[in-house]
Amino acid sequence: MPHDTPLIATIVAGLGLAFLFGAIAQRFRLPPLVGYLLAGVAAGPFTPGYVADQGLATELAEIGVILLMFGVGLHFSLKDLLSVRAIALPGAVVQITVATLMGLGLALLMGWSVGAGLVFGLALSVASTVVLLRAMQERRLMETERGRIAVGWLIVEDLACVLALVLLPALASVLGTSDGTMMSDPLAARFGLGLGGVLALTVVKVGLFVGLMLVVGRRVIPWMLHYIAHTGSRELFRLGVLTIALVVAYGAAKLFGVSLALGAFFAGMILSESQLSQRAAQESLPLRDAFAVLFFVSVGMLFDPTSLVREPWPLLATLFIIIVGKSVAAFLIVRAFGHPSGTALTISASLAQIGEFSFILAELGVKLNLLPTAGRDLILGGAILSIMLNPLTFAAVDWLAPRLFPPKPGKDMTPESDEPDMKTAAKAEPPSKPEPTQLTGHTILIGYGRVGSIIADALAASAQPFLVVEDAEALLAKLRERDVEVVAGNAARADVLKAANPAGARFLLIAIPEAFEAGQIVQQARAANPAIRIIARAHSDAEVDHLKSLGADLVIMGEREIALGIIQNLREWQTQT
Repeated sequence: MPHDTPLIATIVAGLGLAFLFGAIAQRFRLPPLVGYLLAGVAAGPFTPGYVADQGLATELAEIGVILLMFGVGLHFSLKDLLSVRAIALPGAVVQITVATLMGLGLALLMGWSVGAGLVFGLALSVASTVVLLRAMQERRLMETERGRIAVGWLIVEDLACVLALVLLPALASVLGTSDGTMMSDPLAARFGLGLGGVLALTVVKVGLFVGLMLVVGRRVIPWMLHYIAHTGSRELFRLGVLTIALVVAYGAAKLFGVSLALGAFFAGMILSESQLSQRAAQESLPLRDAFAVLFFVSVGMLFDPTSLVREPWPLLATLFIIIVGKSVAAFLIVRAFGHPSGTALTISASLAQIGEFSFILAELGVKLNLLPTAGRDLILGGAILSIMLNPLTFAAVDWLAPRLFPPKPGKDMTPESDEPDMKTAAKAEPPSKPEPTQLTGHTILIGYGRVGSIIADALAASAQPFLVVEDAEALLAKLRERDVEVVAGNAARADVLKAANPAGARFLLIAIPEAFEAGQIVQQARAANPAIRIIARAHSDAEVDHLKSLGADLVIMGEREIALGIIQNLREWQTQT
């Protein structure tokens, strides 16, 4: 008799179907994320065939949210968060208010109560953590000003959701839809606090958590990681990183009422001050990606495709609020604070979707008899469709930005650089349509990290014409200070590489460590210029074979060169003795 293993079955089915549908989506030039969502629909209860355990899938997805937010915190310092508070705090509050009012208006048109409308509108106002961060990371915007604003905006939305989850039971009690027994805060339920008391208690608890992390966590967490690193065990270090992320997130939720995602973010942000933060990010990356996939699968499992036919107009109106209403509100708010149009468009696109917090709010609203089940279905359908359409929203932004806000003739500036009060930010952020170089017979250097900076120094010393393709804001600033010509952006993008003029270049030097992106660059450059000489780097024999098969003339594997260098020096010493 076979063992009943729902957890294993859910993981196998979720990852297996996600891989299959993700590969199909990639084949049709769609983001793999679309495939992950369709995999969830296939494994859900509304389609024939196998049905995965929805409860287990949701909990597994929550781990993915924790690890993802922890990784973002590792790259997002407290200084970065405070630097965007002037726009993130009021901007998020105003945008939440506008979206909530639009949702309330739609709810009233459908004959729902004011309480139902407030829950419905609030659920439509909050963007998905996973989707927003994945979009920022794929477009290499996390370290730019617009990326910091988007993440700061997201943190404010998460805090607003924490308050909402605590206040909803009290609101339901006031409106007479609940007896208050489901009050989420046990202290508030025990002492019978009203709406104002619950709000004050929540603010105090969140403040205590933040204070504890800044005072105690800033000392304890980096010390723990350094202690583990000194043991020399990579396995123990990886385990320590995951333990810190999960324990802090769970403790924050249970002791302070803070969301799991927010607790993990602060844990990563505190750890970012450690010199081991980059290594911690690398060690948590594989699990982070795997569980993030399970999140999208779990979302897809909740979607009933027949709702598209049963209630098309309310669903379209909900989708309009999410994609158009929120985006326009966010754009106007960012522009009102004096930020460039390109930044406003990027933030608008990143917020044009809803996700995990929306589901939690909707579920609580139904349990408290505030929100009808039809409202939960609309929120779910709007989330699925907005997540699937989000890549297209970004593509529309890329197409619109240079047409609506063209750069001034003769200047190598971003589309938004016509804003005089944001010249510095405009220079720092990668442009949507990079200005093509005038160089010919030159060398193209991809990446300006530890390897690329050494190569750039040698090229500059030899007075050879060259340019650098880079997308990290800090490195772009260094290159511009040195008067080195740069093309800002990800070289794997066809328009970015084309701006570097590979057709007229003599050499292409790929100094980035990502073999998949390097392969795309090699393939595009070889197609543009069959005579160009290409040198790339790799970390394994498989990567060497992969890059050579795509057209690289020479691939240098770091570990092999280190070994050859050691052997060469050993032989020289042996001959001397």
